[in-house]
Amino acid sequence: MSAPLRETRNELQPLGQLPVDDEWLDDLRLRIDDFCALVAEYLEPEQVEEQRAACRFAAEAHAGVYRKSGEPYIFHPLAVARILANVRFDHETLLAALLHDVIEDTHHTKEHISAQFGLEVAELVDGVSKLTQIQFNSKLEAQAENFRKMFLAMAKDLRVIMIKLADRLHNMRTLGSMRSESRRRIARETLEIYAPIAGRLGMNHLRQELEDLGLNHLYPFRFRVLQEAVRKMSGNRREIVSQMEARIDAHLQQEGISARVLGRNKHIWGIYQKMRGKLPLPLQEHSTRPAHDSDRAAARKTRAFREVYDVYAVRIIVDSVDTCYRVLGMAHSLYKPIMGRFKDYIAIPKANGYQSLHTVLFGPGGVPIELQIRTEEMHVMAEVGVAAHWRYKPDGQDEDGRAQQRVREWLRKLLDMQRRAGDPVDFLESVKIDLFPDEVYVFTPRGEIIELPRGATAVDFAYTIHSDVGNTCVGARVDRRLVPLRTPLSTGQTVEVIITPTARPNPAWLNFVVTAKARASIRHYLKHLQRDEAILLGKRLLEKSLAGRVNGLNELPPERIKALVREFNLTRFDELLAEIGLGNRVAALIAKRLLPDSEQEAPPPSSDASAQPLLIKGTEGTVVSFGKCCRPVPGDAIIGFLNTGRGIVVHRDHCKNVTGYKKSAEKWIEVEWAQNIAAEFSAELRLEIVNQRGALATIAAAISETDTNIETINTVERDGSTITMYLLLNVRGRSHLARVMRRLRTLPETMKLARRG
Repeated sequence: MSAPLRETRNELQPLGQLPVDDEWLDDLRLRIDDFCALVAEYLEPEQVEEQRAACRFAAEAHAGVYRKSGEPYIFHPLAVARILANVRFDHETLLAALLHDVIEDTHHTKEHISAQFGLEVAELVDGVSKLTQIQFNSKLEAQAENFRKMFLAMAKDLRVIMIKLADRLHNMRTLGSMRSESRRRIARETLEIYAPIAGRLGMNHLRQELEDLGLNHLYPFRFRVLQEAVRKMSGNRREIVSQMEARIDAHLQQEGISARVLGRNKHIWGIYQKMRGKLPLPLQEHSTRPAHDSDRAAARKTRAFREVYDVYAVRIIVDSVDTCYRVLGMAHSLYKPIMGRFKDYIAIPKANGYQSLHTVLFGPGGVPIELQIRTEEMHVMAEVGVAAHWRYKPDGQDEDGRAQQRVREWLRKLLDMQRRAGDPVDFLESVKIDLFPDEVYVFTPRGEIIELPRGATAVDFAYTIHSDVGNTCVGARVDRRLVPLRTPLSTGQTVEVIITPTARPNPAWLNFVVTAKARASIRHYLKHLQRDEAILLGKRLLEKSLAGRVNGLNELPPERIKALVREFNLTRFDELLAEIGLGNRVAALIAKRLLPDSEQEAPPPSSDASAQPLLIKGTEGTVVSFGKCCRPVPGDAIIGFLNTGRGIVVHRDHCKNVTGYKKSAEKWIEVEWAQNIAAEFSAELRLEIVNQRGALATIAAAISETDTNIETINTVERDGSTITMYLLLNVRGRSHLARVMRRLRTLPETMKLARRG
């Protein structure tokens, strides 16, 4: 017990003097006594008294405040603390749970909590109080910023999120008093965020209840239908499970194996996910991130209720890992296993540290029944996860637990990802996807196991190894065979990444990578690459605007540069150049303000070099792009438009969008192609052909003869005799494109050909 508490405890009001309605006082006394009796099973007597003092402190602080259900607010923190006490959490965590809303909802401060119960408890309460600001129905940017705070708090002390999970669980248990719209919103955020976090922490007892409550409030009709289906099935299936338990138990005794044989019912949400194909909720609907192809493929693997094998399962708990495998062999000798349904999570644990052997057997009558085999230690870890650290080591000295290590590794990965993420929305979506890892396990050439989420590609594998490996990868070998970088990986494959030091990330990778680290690393690199390119372009535009007045940026008055940088709330001149390059500021206006006063009003010289067009080389990078509406290529007459945030967008001068942009004349700049351009550009053709066998092959062969690459081909059947094809080609210039078109016009299949845009 802390010394400050001993000095001040007598100042607390006796429970009978608290301003709480008389009808609740007896109930409150009983709840406090019941809670203290529970914690007395594993805490010291002095600590139990401190828990009672915290109950009184919280009751006094929340006096006169009621929940929407009509009960006194103090019942909520008591229930939260009891949830954690059932898992045998440490003394300080329980105190913080009792006081977790005091700072947020009452006049008491962190300093008051620290004076009464110690700094450690105050820090925990303060950490939980900051998390109460998360509102998932707010704007995505604000939502993501609050997520950042949550993960930072988790990284500092995992007990913060434990209290938050218990708080959410009790809120879900009492959600019936909320309006329908609020129930659905809270249920969705529980299924998207809180339940997966509980799963990542290995706290399955919390996760399963959160998931079932979330499903019940989000889809009440579906929940009731499944609940009734389980009830109807229970009689016959439970009898079969009982027969299996008895037979297995008898054989275990014959073999002299000490074990516990238990039956297990799968929770409703687990059944629902199996039937839906286990597609994570954020990908099912209302997500800003499009689902990956592999996600959609998984979504199609839906099942009928009768095809879910593990509604009821048999669980065998033994004393050692060796015994697990002995029991597995014995079970396979008693009942035939279903091929392809065996999983060894002991050799390769799940991301949250879960370990067990899973197999599906043909039970009595040919009914498929799942069998799980694990040790006592694995069973505890499967139920309470990282909470086992405090349950069995209350002094908190052992920081080497496997579950703790895995969780901290996951948190380090998330914190690294959020540091790299430039867009809060991307961070939010990446976190949601990262919480649904449905793992695959692949091997490095040295035999090391790498865990990846379902649908992960060779690029995800490369970034998992190291960010530098991902940034420089150019190819991959899977089981010694070259494969495209976008190839999804499967469990058991050996993956080797091919790197080139001069290679750079391709923005197209963002269309297929699934890991948060890969997405954040690619965006981080591209963001910094764009900034460097924007600075160079901004410098070119500013020098062009200053041409004829000064010979270079070095001749500008330094005091004017510093003053202008300060005026725009920037820290460096490079940031101002980047703003110009990205089209956020007009170079001509900036140039005018940077000139000495005597030259600001003077007209530019008649031979002003600023009239010279800006040369386009095609290698400027992300700050110079080409309009997809007209797809200009070298040789076309072009014009440039400064598009805010994107830099220069180059259009053909007769593009239909040019007319609409003429209203912003100050953003149009004269551009022309540089000499001897070596890059390739996209051009689109519209081709009408006769619908006959082999026509597509003839078209592709003709294009190939002109040394031209085909990016995409889209076809539209107009009627039974003709087809319209849209060809996106890579060409070096207008003359190259003309050669392709001349070749296509010579084909007998060609009816009409035109360049689009």
